[in-house]
Amino acid sequence: MKLGDQSRVAVVGGGPAGALAAYFLMEIAARVGLRLQVDLYEPRDFSRFGPAGCNMCAGVVSESLVQTLAAEGINLPPLVVQRGIDSYVLHTSDQPPVTIATPVDELRIATVYRGGGPRAPIGEQKWISFDGYLLEMAQERGVRILPKRVAELSFGADGRPRVGTGKEEPEHYDLLIGAIGVNSGALKLFEGLGIDFRPPPVTRGFVSEIHLGVEMVQKYLGNSMHIFLLDIPKLKFAAVIPKVEYATVCLLGDDIDKELAERFMNDPATRSCFPPDLDWRIGEKKVLCGMTGQACQCGPRLNVGPAIHPFGDRVVLVGDAAVSRLYKDGIGAAYITAKASVVTALFFGVSANDFRRRYMPVVNGIDRDNRIGTVIFWLTVLYQKFLFLRRGMVHMVRREAGMDGPRRDMSRVLWDTFTGSATYRQILMRALHPRFMARLTLSTLLSPFKRFRSG
Repeated sequence: MKLGDQSRVAVVGGGPAGALAAYFLMEIAARVGLRLQVDLYEPRDFSRFGPAGCNMCAGVVSESLVQTLAAEGINLPPLVVQRGIDSYVLHTSDQPPVTIATPVDELRIATVYRGGGPRAPIGEQKWISFDGYLLEMAQERGVRILPKRVAELSFGADGRPRVGTGKEEPEHYDLLIGAIGVNSGALKLFEGLGIDFRPPPVTRGFVSEIHLGVEMVQKYLGNSMHIFLLDIPKLKFAAVIPKVEYATVCLLGDDIDKELAERFMNDPATRSCFPPDLDWRIGEKKVLCGMTGQACQCGPRLNVGPAIHPFGDRVVLVGDAAVSRLYKDGIGAAYITAKASVVTALFFGVSANDFRRRYMPVVNGIDRDNRIGTVIFWLTVLYQKFLFLRRGMVHMVRREAGMDGPRRDMSRVLWDTFTGSATYRQILMRALHPRFMARLTLSTLLSPFKRFRSG
């Protein structure tokens, strides 16, 4: 089973994984002299604001991924990148916040709106959708964007996949790529194809866009991503991310519910990042900093493990539908899986055996790294629960403030944990280094005396 001249490929889903898969299909096929017809099915319009164009994502992109995309010919314009993040502010329940500047200048991160973004109460929007921009790049390469919802997936008598929208006769293709994510009902269509596919395990997170206005965002958040280590059960990661006029609240953990989200938002450490007159409730209209607006909120499902058998003859699933990086850098995982699937299809074949031998090692590699990530996030929960550990960590970060890059061990570990700048394995190896362990032990022993002298 090989793709040849004039082969037809269907991509279901227009998020980063789908758009990048379509883009790479056209780009790489042109280099090897193949002419393909690529149809991408995506019913949402990412230029529309609010729920109609929403892609339920906090929208953080590492600088390394921005550079990687540029090397692929995808240069993100200023209106796509909402704000460059050059530091973290670490908040705990019992100590003043501490700033962690980027250990290396190249490790900055950027914030984006995956979909059209929330509707600003006043004025025109000052941004462009990240997903929409990737779709435009794919379209410029010759991909046909079909604004239709897929209603039927099946195999024809010739063994080729068929895609139907419920209004016309199903189209036949030589390859079907599923880039639908774990929040799409189309997962059931792929389950019904008979390729033994089982969706990945998921948990529920929480994302909210709170309108503050440009001046308030700069005043309270600046160019920093605010990270919270709070002793709240089930909460593994919490962040407040600045974006032009909005602050994005992102909570990850074990099935985040309304009560947990409200507890986080009412914590004194969280309130310090917002104007004192901010009145915030889940699903209610409130007066936000003197302007009438509504906090855009959702509880997206989040991939926390690999799918079972995300491939078959002439079928492959990419992005969140196959595997994603645990609690971070989902866009980076979308890029990796999209390109790996396309390289397999174009250079080796589109049979189940081809994807098993060439594509699955990439998926399994991300999964192995995520298992290490599970250990790392378990350790962060310990630091959230035990005061003496938390004090030692913060004390170590404060001591590193005036040091140069190579000596900022804890700052580098925390930075990489909360971004996609390093694999979890690299983070763990750095944390197990004897120098790191010695400094952390010393800081933990000294932190009570430091607190006593300063208080």
